[in-house]
Amino acid sequence: MAKRKADAVEYVWLVCSECNDQNYRTPINVKGGMPDKLKEGLKKYSPRLRKHTLHKIKRK
Repeated sequence: MAKRKADAVEYVWLVCSECNDQNYRTPINVKGGMPDKLKEGLKKYSPRLRKHTLHKIKRK
């Protein structure tokens, strides 16, 4: 039986580093390892603060 592509993907939450809101949910590839860009965090828009802030990964 062949492995499905969905088995290699894991969904993680991106949490704002300033207000601790879980604003975004994004898929990451588990098989190839996590990119360095995601480990450091991403600059994303925070609706509560109305500005771009650093968002870190939180796994459920």
